[in-house]
Amino acid sequence: MEAIYLKRKIDSYLINWKKDVDRKPLIVKGARQVGKTESIRRFAEENYKSVIYINFVEEPKYKLITEDGYKTDDIIRNISRMDPSKKFEAGETILVFDEIQEFPEIATSLKFFKLDDRFDVICSGSLLGIQYKRIESHSVGYKTDYNMMSMDFEEFLWAKGYDDSNKQNMLEHMKTEKPFNETEMRVYSSLFLDYCILGGMPAVVREYIEKGTFEGTLDIQRQLLNDYREDIRKYADGMDQTRILNVFEQIPMQLAKDNKKFQISKVAKGARFKDYRGCIEWLKDAGIVNICYCMNFPELPLKGNYDETKYKLYFLDTGIFVAMLDEEAQEDLRANKNLSVYKGALYENIVGEALIKNGYGLYYHKKDDSYLEEDFFVRTKDYLVPVEVKSTNGTAKSLRTLIKSNSYQDIKYGIKFISGNIGYSDNIYTFPYFCAFLLKEYLQDVNLDRER
Repeated sequence: MEAIYLKRKIDSYLINWKKDVDRKPLIVKGARQVGKTESIRRFAEENYKSVIYINFVEEPKYKLITEDGYKTDDIIRNISRMDPSKKFEAGETILVFDEIQEFPEIATSLKFFKLDDRFDVICSGSLLGIQYKRIESHSVGYKTDYNMMSMDFEEFLWAKGYDDSNKQNMLEHMKTEKPFNETEMRVYSSLFLDYCILGGMPAVVREYIEKGTFEGTLDIQRQLLNDYREDIRKYADGMDQTRILNVFEQIPMQLAKDNKKFQISKVAKGARFKDYRGCIEWLKDAGIVNICYCMNFPELPLKGNYDETKYKLYFLDTGIFVAMLDEEAQEDLRANKNLSVYKGALYENIVGEALIKNGYGLYYHKKDDSYLEEDFFVRTKDYLVPVEVKSTNGTAKSLRTLIKSNSYQDIKYGIKFISGNIGYSDNIYTFPYFCAFLLKEYLQDVNLDRER
C-alpha cells in the first residue's frame, strides 16, 4: 500500500516558485526528516516531464559531475555519461540535488544554471546550516532559500482531515474574543495534546494517521533521536562531538526545572561557557535546537538587546523532547495523557516551536534580583508583547508587572497561553495553547489599542 502524502506548506510555495518567470535555483534547508525530499520529489514529478534526482549520500559517484567545471553543459554532459537514461529537455526538466551537505561545491553551479536558464534546480539537505557559509559563498546572488521545519499544528490538522475553515474559525474566536464552546474546546484540545506527544515529524504523524493509535510512533521517534546522535558523530569535529552530545542529552532535564536557563556547569564537571559556545551554535545550525536568549532589558529593539551567555534551549520538535523522556513518563503520557513534571517544559517548548515556525526569534527575560520572569517576547509595529505559557491557570504576576509598571515603556499588552478558554482582563489576552500557531496572524490582523 502506498504511503499517504501529508500536505505541507512548502507545496504552495513550490508552485508559486515555478510560476515566477525570473525564478532562481532554490535551496531548501531544514533538519533531517522534516519532509524535504518527499515534498520536493512530489512537486517535481507532478510539474515536470523530466526529473533528474541525484542524492550525494546514496550515489557519491555524482560528485564527479563537476570535474570538467561548473557550467551547465559540462555538468549535463557528465550526468548523461553516468546515466544515459536521464533526459534533459529545455523548459521541461528539473534537477534535484539532494543531501548537498555532502557536496557543498555543487552550489557553485547554481550561478551557471541561472544564467543558462534552460533547467530548473532545487537543492536540499539536512544540517545545511553547518556547511552554509561554504554554500553561500559559492552561490551568492543566484539562489533563493526556503527553510522547512517539521509540521506545525495547522499541517497536523490537515493530516487529520480538517480543512482551512477550522483555522479560520479559531482565528475568528481570537479576534472577537468569543470563547470556544465545549465541543470545540474538547476536540481542539485533544488534537493538540496528540500533536504535543507526536511532534511534527512526518514519519511519526503518518504512522499515527495510518494506524489511528500511538502504536509504533515512539519507535520512530527514538530512531530519529538515534539518527540525530549519529549525525553529531558524523559531522561534528573531533573534540566537540562529546560536548555537543552532552548538551543535547541535558536539555530535557534542564527544561524540567523551574529555572529553565541552560546551565553549562551542569553538563560536565568544570564545563565553561567559552568551551561550549560553539557546541550550542552547532546544534542550532544543524536545526536540532532553538535558542531563546535572555534580554538585557524588556524593550525594543529585540535584536542585539540580549546576553548571549544566558539562554534556554528548546528542541526543534516537541516529539523529539517526548522521545527523550524516561520510560515511566512515556507510559504515563501515552496511556493517561499525563504530562507529569515535564508539563511546563513541554508546553513552553511547543509554544517556542510555534513562534519559530511563525518566523519570530526567541527571547525571554529574567530579572536577577526579583521574581520577574517572562517566557517569550514578540513585537508588533508599535509594541513589545510579552508571551506567557502557564502550565496551571493561575495569575500571571510577571505579566501584570510588565504591563502596569512605568519602567517598561514598550509594553502595554500581554498574551497568555493556558489550557483553558479565551479571555481578556487588564490588557492581557488569554488563549488556549492550541491557538499558539495563529499568534502572528492574530497580531497582524488585530489592533491591540482598539476600543473595547
